[in-house]
Amino acid sequence: MEKETCTFSYCARPEIIEHETDILLIGGGMANCGAAFEGARWATPKGVRITLVDKAAMDRSGAVAMGLSAINTYMGENDPANYVKYVKGDLMGIIREDLVYDVGRHVDDSVHLFEEWGLPVWKRADDGHTMDGAQPAKKLSEGGKPVRSGKWQIMINGESYKVIVAEAAKKALEFNRQGTGVAQNLFERVFIVKLLPDPKDANRVAAAIGFSVRENKVYIFKAKAMLLAAGGAVNCFRPRSVAEGQGRAWYPIWNAGSTYAMAAQMGAELVLMENRFVPARFKDGYGPVGAWFLFFKAKATNALGEDYCVTHFEATKAKYGSYCSDPHKLGTAIRNHMMMIDMKAGKGPIYMNTHHAMAELAKTMDAKQIKHLEAEAWEDFLDMCIGQAGVWAGYNIDPSKTPSEIMPTEPYLLGSHAGCAGIWVSGPDDLGAPKEWNWGYNRMSTVKGLFTAGDGVGASGHKFSSGSHAEGRIAAKAMVALCLDEPDYKPELSKSVDELAGEIYLPYEIYEKYKNYSTDPHTNPNYIRPKMLQARLQKIMDEYVGGVSTWYMTSKTMLEKGLEQLVLLKEDSLKMAAADLHELMRCWENYHRIWAGESHARHILFREDSRYPGYYYRGDFDLVDDTNWKCFTISKFNNSTQQWELSKRDYVQLIPD
Repeated sequence: MEKETCTFSYCARPEIIEHETDILLIGGGMANCGAAFEGARWATPKGVRITLVDKAAMDRSGAVAMGLSAINTYMGENDPANYVKYVKGDLMGIIREDLVYDVGRHVDDSVHLFEEWGLPVWKRADDGHTMDGAQPAKKLSEGGKPVRSGKWQIMINGESYKVIVAEAAKKALEFNRQGTGVAQNLFERVFIVKLLPDPKDANRVAAAIGFSVRENKVYIFKAKAMLLAAGGAVNCFRPRSVAEGQGRAWYPIWNAGSTYAMAAQMGAELVLMENRFVPARFKDGYGPVGAWFLFFKAKATNALGEDYCVTHFEATKAKYGSYCSDPHKLGTAIRNHMMMIDMKAGKGPIYMNTHHAMAELAKTMDAKQIKHLEAEAWEDFLDMCIGQAGVWAGYNIDPSKTPSEIMPTEPYLLGSHAGCAGIWVSGPDDLGAPKEWNWGYNRMSTVKGLFTAGDGVGASGHKFSSGSHAEGRIAAKAMVALCLDEPDYKPELSKSVDELAGEIYLPYEIYEKYKNYSTDPHTNPNYIRPKMLQARLQKIMDEYVGGVSTWYMTSKTMLEKGLEQLVLLKEDSLKMAAADLHELMRCWENYHRIWAGESHARHILFREDSRYPGYYYRGDFDLVDDTNWKCFTISKFNNSTQQWELSKRDYVQLIPD
């Protein structure tokens, strides 16, 4: 087929807006809120400019957008070294211990800031009862005792969590802007889709380009350093929810793999991209189960009332050894594995026995306390997953009287929750890590000037929201240092402005050029609409790369077939057509998801073991092989050869067991 180009012969030429800054923050989630806050403290006195660009609006952007009922990473009385052991145990033995420890030693400071800014944190009264943020209590920084729902988690009233954190970030950006002469340094509803290298150094990032999702404008940003923190990847795989419910997912559906795709296109090394997260969540509503397990002490069983973590413990221990040695410390993937044994044996549905948990707790409470407990249980969902309450209402379920189904979801690629896919980055220089793990600037990728945090940092999971904020702060200080170290560096464009705008608007041009070729603009031999292309991507990933339809099972032959189809899909993606700005956004999200999905498939193919049972299985290597594969898997896209290069890198233990 003829290669299409955009010369704006058919679609309207957008207004081009060029913006120069020193530090560019890409994404408005927790990581870049932390980076904006911390960066301004150090940058503004030195005259270093900071600009943040968000595809959405910061107040409700990122994974914390709807709200949250718990902060999942708070050290308090805990030792960061034990935190490293916990993360390593849950992620099957392979993490960058220097990066995890670095988060652990800084994260509490971010949580204290959240409370100072107005976030209600639950506390324990002197008599041991819960104060859920409504009554006066000492702040955490003053010695207040949080209500823990687990060793590392504390409960909050978090419906406005993101709004509170975003407000502090916006104030910091305003502080940074004053006196600089810059007209604007916060751009909302602008989608960054491409990074550009310096024309004199292919391994240095110099510019980013994107477009407004509301106006006919293309934006070009030049910067000395960039923090790429645009979330993980959702909807690469076919979701369990279909048709009008397809937008219902556990992780935010606007996370399109942009972090991984744009880093890979720049030639940055990725790490552990075979890792994915398959959370067990309330069926259909994707409601969270953590508080029910940890705080309300609910049990999950099969439909016969059997605790699958008990009945399958010995068999799983025999297969996975040290990763299943303690029945009280089972990793998330292992618990999934045990659940799926029963589901495949026809012993489902799997039930979360919310009614039993409420009844047990009520034995030690009076009527007023029971009423308060029920309110807390509902608030857990109203804080962070209102849709689950809708599902319960639709099925006539009262969770205090009736159990609810739980189900493993479709896979997600992420690096801040219970997953560790992402970018290989430089770490701190004071923890005894191998010298090759540090190349001068903390959280900088292997591309100079390109930093990441949150979901972007690989081999460092279980940061969650607070750890992502702290990691953004760590990266921001390092970026300021880079700018101060190289005050004379001036970023330039490696392509012309017209060429860049044409690449961005190509789907628009294709649609306008061919839309009258058929009577139905959705069916046309000259293009494919983004919704149709996304369905093809999800089908390929689901059927060949271990999605829900194969119970997360794949193999060398299946992966090779899937990659063959992904190559064809990449070719066809050049024929995507956009009828409006919303579809143009969907087109570019598809481009990014394809890159993220391909890197994921190539990593699973390269790693010849089933490192994360319960998340994915290699049918041809159905074991956890510590002899040959207790290592980091590294990929790099070679822009010269247009080929992926994969390699191993040694895992090094820093914290003794």
